[in-house]
Amino acid sequence: MMVGQQEKDQAEEWFRDLRDKICKEFETLETDHLQLVPTNDMAPKKFEKKSTTRETGDEGDGGGGVMATLKGGRIFEKVGVNVSAVYGKLAPEAQKSITARKSIPELENDPRFWASGISLVAHMRNPLTPAIHLNTRMFWTPHAWWFGGGTDLNPSIENEEDTTFFHQTLKKKCNKHDKNYYEKFKNWADEYFFIPHRKVARGVGGIFFDDLCTGDWERDFSFTKDVGEAFLEAYIPIVKKHYSKDWTLEDKKIQEQKRGLYAEFNLVYDRGTKFGLQTGHNIDAVLMSLPPTAEWF
Repeated sequence: MMVGQQEKDQAEEWFRDLRDKICKEFETLETDHLQLVPTNDMAPKKFEKKSTTRETGDEGDGGGGVMATLKGGRIFEKVGVNVSAVYGKLAPEAQKSITARKSIPELENDPRFWASGISLVAHMRNPLTPAIHLNTRMFWTPHAWWFGGGTDLNPSIENEEDTTFFHQTLKKKCNKHDKNYYEKFKNWADEYFFIPHRKVARGVGGIFFDDLCTGDWERDFSFTKDVGEAFLEAYIPIVKKHYSKDWTLEDKKIQEQKRGLYAEFNLVYDRGTKFGLQTGHNIDAVLMSLPPTAEWF
């Protein structure tokens, strides 16, 4: 199926709509926490938005996006929700990054590209509440198009009920589209979100997919949207379950050490971080995923 501007516009608009929905839900949690634990003297926080641009040197407009951040909240110690639509020509290094896993020989002669997506990372104040990551995106060149993304749960202190609920919710969404998707994308997440030099997983997994192109754009876009919708269904109940619980300094120390592992993965292995830096996107937006504080063993 040929994909043009209409499809790209639909995807970009949906990523923005999902950002707005998530930001609203998170701000509501901040306010609800004030009512639930009025003795906490911290004020509920809201998202601050900042426009970002992609540096292209002398190539002209390269697109950009909006970085929405909430810092120092009652629930969210740091959360960022970025949306972007970037375009231009892929530099040789970025071409190699893509073609290493997806053969597109035509890129060498025509390296034009367009990419849009949403990227979210939330680091929580209460160490009993797991951190979370979400990313969904669409990539286009004149020669190929595809979707990618996923979501994974990163608890400081593992909770079996949370892990089961999170995965069951993702599985239900996957099964709507293909009975094989959940197992396939769960295994992909387990492999991808692994820190080889530590020989440990980053968290308790989730789903991860890339290069998704069945040839039916509507079908693949529908699945990508459901991954975004599943994020709220799978995560908000977990936050509500834990955000008012008491925690100890030892719990916080464990959280800081887990954040150190998270930072190592994102700086050394994460494809999105590498691609963002290779293509000249706003550095603060690219590194938004890093925790506010961390500790190493």
